[in-house]
Amino acid sequence: MTIGIDDNFWRGRRVLLTGHTGFKGGWMALWLERLGATVRGVALPPDTEPNLFDAARIGEGLDSVITDVRDPDGLDAAVLDFTPSVVIHMAAQPLVRRAYAEPRETFATNLMGTVNLLDVVRRLPRPVTTLIVTTDKVYENLEDGQPCREGDRLGGRDPYSASKACAELAVRAYFAAYMGPAGMAVGVARAGNVIGGGDWSRDRLLPDILSAFARGEPAILRNPSAVRPWQHVLEPLHGYLLAVEALARSPGRDLRAWNFGPDPDGARSVRAVARLAAEAWDDSACIVERVDPNAPHEAGLLTLNSDLAKVELGWSPRLDVEQAISLTTLWWRDALAGRDLRATTLEQIDRYASSGASANGSIASR
Repeated sequence: MTIGIDDNFWRGRRVLLTGHTGFKGGWMALWLERLGATVRGVALPPDTEPNLFDAARIGEGLDSVITDVRDPDGLDAAVLDFTPSVVIHMAAQPLVRRAYAEPRETFATNLMGTVNLLDVVRRLPRPVTTLIVTTDKVYENLEDGQPCREGDRLGGRDPYSASKACAELAVRAYFAAYMGPAGMAVGVARAGNVIGGGDWSRDRLLPDILSAFARGEPAILRNPSAVRPWQHVLEPLHGYLLAVEALARSPGRDLRAWNFGPDPDGARSVRAVARLAAEAWDDSACIVERVDPNAPHEAGLLTLNSDLAKVELGWSPRLDVEQAISLTTLWWRDALAGRDLRATTLEQIDRYASSGASANGSIASR
């Protein structure tokens, strides 16, 4: 591949991937398959119908173990039996609104699920390279217009954000007490809002918008002025792969953390993203703004500074917002047309990996 990924590093490598039945985890599973890794996925069954795991037949390319990261015995069995050399932890309860409705479940999954994973990894018979995926929402967001940097204070005033910040504190403790002294490499990856084909979760902007368009209904925007760092799912996954390689080259160093977000012009309002999606769809697309004054708190402004990943990993965004939306729309059109979505997803991975973004957005066109 031509985007800095070392094919030889991944070929035949035993990778434990949690969350492979989810949206981001599904894309990662297929990319690892393309790289020739030997992958065991550990996750709950998909929680939506339809879902990417089934639609793209992700189970064909890995050993899929259905278990709950909240169950330490089940997780121990899945990890110790596989003896990975790389662990990528992506299993999570990722929805802000669901976290408001189910805070205890969210903390149990995002905090204790991470603790359970760290605890079994530290007991593996050989040093392991581990990447823990959290979120841009771990920061104490002051909404002062300044992009968050890796050294900024952790915080979180809603259950989802706080659960992820707590998970990072657990990572710090396990690294300092066990994994660092044992020569294990551990890193944290924080990414902004991602879009892409195959995300059927509720309260996700692009899935909700494109599903409404497909039904011939208006898309409803509940928080049109909120600004987020939008990016295609392949952008942070590229960063995660580079981060694992970098960690493996320097085991036992300090705990590392990297932001993966778009360039400044990628931070757009919900309203702006919805309009771009409507333009990419067709003339029938309609948008309605319906702000709920009783909606739970969500940050109005959140952006990331990703300079550290650019300097240390050689990573940089390759798709602008328009290209990311176009690529997502193409995937959804293939889904509506009944095409082979495994082939569609792998094709988008291959095109991203071989060419990346170009001035005319060729990656997002056929």
